[in-house]
Amino acid sequence: MNNYDKKILGQLLDKYESSKSFINRNIVKQSFSVETAKLFPEYEDESEYDVYISINESIERLYSNGFIKYDKKKNGVVTKITLECNAIEACYEYLKREPKKDIYSRLRAMLIDYKDKNDVLSRYCAEQLHRIDENKSVRYFDGDFDGYKCILKALSEITDVKKETLQRDFSVKVLGDSKTFEKIKNKVVSILFEYGDFPKKETILEDLNIMRNPGHIYFKGNGEISIGGQIIDFSKIDGDLAISASLLDTVDRITVKGDTVMTVENLTSFNSFSDNSVLAIYLGGYHNTDRRNFICKVYEQNSGKRFLHYGDIDAGGFYILLHLRKKTGIDFKPYCMDIETLKKYADYTKKLTENDRKRLECLKESEFCDVVSYMLNNNCKLEQEALDI
Repeated sequence: MNNYDKKILGQLLDKYESSKSFINRNIVKQSFSVETAKLFPEYEDESEYDVYISINESIERLYSNGFIKYDKKKNGVVTKITLECNAIEACYEYLKREPKKDIYSRLRAMLIDYKDKNDVLSRYCAEQLHRIDENKSVRYFDGDFDGYKCILKALSEITDVKKETLQRDFSVKVLGDSKTFEKIKNKVVSILFEYGDFPKKETILEDLNIMRNPGHIYFKGNGEISIGGQIIDFSKIDGDLAISASLLDTVDRITVKGDTVMTVENLTSFNSFSDNSVLAIYLGGYHNTDRRNFICKVYEQNSGKRFLHYGDIDAGGFYILLHLRKKTGIDFKPYCMDIETLKKYADYTKKLTENDRKRLECLKESEFCDVVSYMLNNNCKLEQEALDI
């Protein structure tokens, strides 16, 4: 078998596997053919006579094996090659190519095995099973079954991580190797974003407590914190304070001296924010379990204060606010996430992407309907780093 054999049979099997006959939905009997000159542009080039001879030899060999039939002119030029449909299984064996039906069968078994593990996998697997039924490719499967199983396994475990965990430790625990997760991370994140409920793709792993490096909680403003019986008055500190997530259990009390607690979405805005009446907490783009636990402790011990959220004026910013309320049970109010701010900083706004529009459309019936409508009508969004506050 040479490369011409492989290309001829490969193209014919590709046509068969893409057909309605493959999924038994053909109304009439189908045949599968390729034009020799289109498959091999050099075939009719008189200066490539050796190629012409080699291709004809391959065609005759495949014909002798009962794999194909062909149409030929009197001058010996083969115009069309057609697959012998009763020899399809033999063609797979000749090419040492795994039949697509077998690939689908293996994928179907894996998807069924993982489809009830969590909500993300339920939605993802259901869609892929439907795609198999429609003879469409399975999304995020590139032919590597072992790698694909690692993706499904990581997805089945990642939503259950309750405490900050380093990526390499998660990889060892779930996949048995410290480097495997790094190889599949981008596909895992893409599936989580497309089939889950996360405002921003960039922070999904941190949202789920999977950290590249040990995490910290940053805060500043007017207040005191007691850790292991030691009191720190951070209102006297010119700057922010950070405690590692591992210290959370030793925090006895957080006292807010001012009247407001504010979560801040982005680090640049957190660093530049300065208001002595406010306890500001850096959210890290989103909020994982440890940050939420810290916020909840602040609320439990200072429930009479005003709680605000300061984020980007875009779909992600609104979704973060909604998710923050849902996960903490605290009625955070938006801060500078309104039409007036968009107008004031109009020179710094950016145009909406198609994905921005889709996500904003889903918020048109929410409490943010006025500002969302303004954003859609004026094709604008605003990152909080542009604000001078």
